[in-house]
Amino acid sequence: MRYRATNARMAADFDLIILGGGCAGLSLALHLAALGEHCPRTLIIEARHAYANDRTWCFWGEPAAPLRHLVQQRWNALTVQTDSGQVQVDCAATPYQRISASAFYAEALEVIARTGAITLLLGEFLDGAPRKADRVWHVACRDRAYRAALVIDTRAGLAPRKGTATLWQSFYGQEIACADALFDPACVTLMDFRGTDPARILFTYVLPLSTHHALVEVTQFGPVPLGPQQLTSELALAIATRTGGAACEVLRCEHGILPMGLPASVAQPDPTYVRAGILQGAARPATGYAFQRIQRWAERCASQFGEGMLPLGHAADPPLLRTFDALFLSLLHARPSIAPTLFLRLFEAVDSACLTRFLNDQGTLLDYARIVAALPARPFLRHLPVALKELTTRRPAVLPA
Repeated sequence: MRYRATNARMAADFDLIILGGGCAGLSLALHLAALGEHCPRTLIIEARHAYANDRTWCFWGEPAAPLRHLVQQRWNALTVQTDSGQVQVDCAATPYQRISASAFYAEALEVIARTGAITLLLGEFLDGAPRKADRVWHVACRDRAYRAALVIDTRAGLAPRKGTATLWQSFYGQEIACADALFDPACVTLMDFRGTDPARILFTYVLPLSTHHALVEVTQFGPVPLGPQQLTSELALAIATRTGGAACEVLRCEHGILPMGLPASVAQPDPTYVRAGILQGAARPATGYAFQRIQRWAERCASQFGEGMLPLGHAADPPLLRTFDALFLSLLHARPSIAPTLFLRLFEAVDSACLTRFLNDQGTLLDYARIVAALPARPFLRHLPVALKELTTRRPAVLPA
């Protein structure tokens, strides 16, 4: 559908209001700024008063062109470890890469500051839901209201809770500096399940920044989302295990909760109000990885503006990927004790190029066939009727504005 300059647009303060200035909102702003004179008059409303280095985004392959200079580290190898074995994967063809939140936020703020068409409003909260009147959206904040023809809502909305996702990926980590050389900077520990309770899908993730410096996280896949206080003892044990109890300085902490398997959202009835972000399809169900998916969405959405079209939400995953992820997550939910075996088998038996394409949403039909062939068939076949029933009976999510 095409978006045209109308009297409604001329009556508004802005062409576009972006609700939420997190990764999705700022990524879109970066791509809109690249439109130059075609950049719409945009207001970003963000609740936080300032940005902090609160995230680390990692992914396989190259990021979108505007962000390539922000990559701070690349790894060509990663390991998966369980009590029964370990595997090291060569991912040199599509390196595992890192962008810190501080670098990303600084880039976005600098670009916004020099783009006259984009305004970022920090420390502001909405006073009620946006409402539409005379083809213009009215967004009320504490001290004043703003108007725009279009709204893109990237806010998280309702707090994560049991039952709204098949599983929640909850992680809590600390970036630590140690006097001794304790880490291998050439290899990421993607999953270390050793010594964990088989009733939980719990593993340690180690991102080595140097021989003396690393981000160590504990991650749980479970039906209940967990806060940092619920993972504190697990993280302390993970750090002690990796450092041998040596003294380390904690430089910062990070915590997050990502959905793994959300019900399909009800289509937004008004195409001038679009939802995007982590709870709207940005996160890959089976992995929780979202950064690259957000960048692809932001590029497509900005392109729509450049062509005079209405904005887009996240594209639906292909049916094959959606079905595979749903079956995989349903099995993990029902049988958490099988998780270490499944992940070890996956990384042992599947060619690294095939696996990274699959993890990066670029898998081919042949890749899917190889992955299915590598996994143990019996647990999947036994669980298939349950998973299919869940797929056909799950209700679409209805989110408030």
